[in-house]
Amino acid sequence: MAITSANQLELLQTAEAVAREKMIDPDLVIQAMEESLARAAKSRYGAELDIRVKIDRKTGRATFARIRTVVPDEEYENHHAQLTVKQAKTYLKDPQVGDEVIDEVPPVDLGRIAAQSAKQVILQKVREAERDRQYDEFKDRKGTIINGVVKREEYGNLIVDIGRGEGILRRNEKIGRESYRPNDRIRCYVKDVRRETRGPQVFLSRTDPQFMAELFKMEVPEIYDGIIEIKAVARDPGSRAKIAVISYDNSIDPVGACVGMRGSRVQAVVNELQGEKIDIIPWNGDTATFLVNALQPAEVSKVVFDEEAAKIEVVVPDEQLSLAIGRRGQNVRLASQLTGLDIDIMTEAEESARRQAEFAERTKLFMDTLDIDEMMAQLLVAEGFTNLEEVAYVDQDELLSIDGFDEGTAEELQARARDYIEEQNRKAIENARALGVDDSLFNFEGLTPQMIEALAKDGIKTLEDFATCADWELAGGWTTENGQRKKDDGVLEKFEVSLEEAQNMIMTARVMLGWVDPTELASAETEEDEGDTEEAEA
Repeated sequence: MAITSANQLELLQTAEAVAREKMIDPDLVIQAMEESLARAAKSRYGAELDIRVKIDRKTGRATFARIRTVVPDEEYENHHAQLTVKQAKTYLKDPQVGDEVIDEVPPVDLGRIAAQSAKQVILQKVREAERDRQYDEFKDRKGTIINGVVKREEYGNLIVDIGRGEGILRRNEKIGRESYRPNDRIRCYVKDVRRETRGPQVFLSRTDPQFMAELFKMEVPEIYDGIIEIKAVARDPGSRAKIAVISYDNSIDPVGACVGMRGSRVQAVVNELQGEKIDIIPWNGDTATFLVNALQPAEVSKVVFDEEAAKIEVVVPDEQLSLAIGRRGQNVRLASQLTGLDIDIMTEAEESARRQAEFAERTKLFMDTLDIDEMMAQLLVAEGFTNLEEVAYVDQDELLSIDGFDEGTAEELQARARDYIEEQNRKAIENARALGVDDSLFNFEGLTPQMIEALAKDGIKTLEDFATCADWELAGGWTTENGQRKKDDGVLEKFEVSLEEAQNMIMTARVMLGWVDPTELASAETEEDEGDTEEAEA
């Protein structure tokens, strides 16, 4: 791409040809040429000069100009490219700081080295423009399916020709049994598009759950039209998958629409995914119902949902246990991914044994603390009483509703329960004081003596200590490590303090200490309430 001052029209022809070949704006190529010519002129006239080149877009004539900028006296350093206001009066009538004095200089005839340098500048600019075009083209295709042709394999990764660029299908994004040769056609999901120094990188996937969702969107017109929505997808690539769908038209069955006539629609997706078995499940807003659907084909007897821990216990008939768990835990794992919950599966026999153990434990608690016989303790447990506080402070009518309980019995039971609780509180206060708990913590509303004792044993002895705690440190919580959910025990968890209650207590302590402005707290709560209202309305 040798450029000389003699063939001016060739500049425009070259720019048009390069732009057409690389599918970029011809003006970008001309700008690159202007920059390369300016660089060559600087090497001819002096690098300290500010020389700019302008190529006429119609004639191809290159104009070389020397620019000198008017600067304040204290900034005047380079007399080749700068002028003071006083010096500029020779050239301008009323010069101001920032004005430019432009002098045309003779065009430069490029020698072989300068021409090569100019060519490199132009090629670099063209490459950058091409990369920008590729990035702009593919960034909007993120989250869609793209067809391509396999070019080559590098260390287990496939390089795929996707039209005006290349994509990479990493080894771990391929379905296990798949193998491809050069020139094989391939369909992939565009997982990510990143702008990197070596050009835009398009990362492809065939194992991403959304790949299956997009395939269903292509095969099922009702999904494409928005009549049916895919709410959740879970995959064990190449083996089995579950997809939850909901229909916004009562006359259309979402599962039937996705299966198609004689299974034609789902079969097309299965064939693309190398025989992956797909369970199509009706989505339900009720978590328990949705989970029962998600565990198909296993039957579920009972569901116990712990909303705070995002954990759910499922009870199945003894003969259904292996079906519910699935081979290598696949069925329950996919159901867990689909619902976003931890799922514990137990048989009816195991659940019955656990209930009996809890019943015996509560019976013993009431026998030991209230000094009553086993039958009376069992009656309390059978009526739903789980701890002494419930017995001590419940409305007396609830105790009188139990068969065999008269007014005297109820009064005596409540008196014994209150005496026991007061004695426990007294001991807890003594222990806490012995551990050095500050009065500020004793005076904090919402903390019982037993709670204060537990805090003291954990090293929390002042209101300041309490205010620095995180909510999960008090109420407990869950963290995910290496894909496994792990339980974090809370100091006050055994007292059934929820995360929300822990947050409120900690914020109250911070307000009392002056760490938080109560007006800011109130406004933040108002904004949160308004956000919840808007979300509910939406």
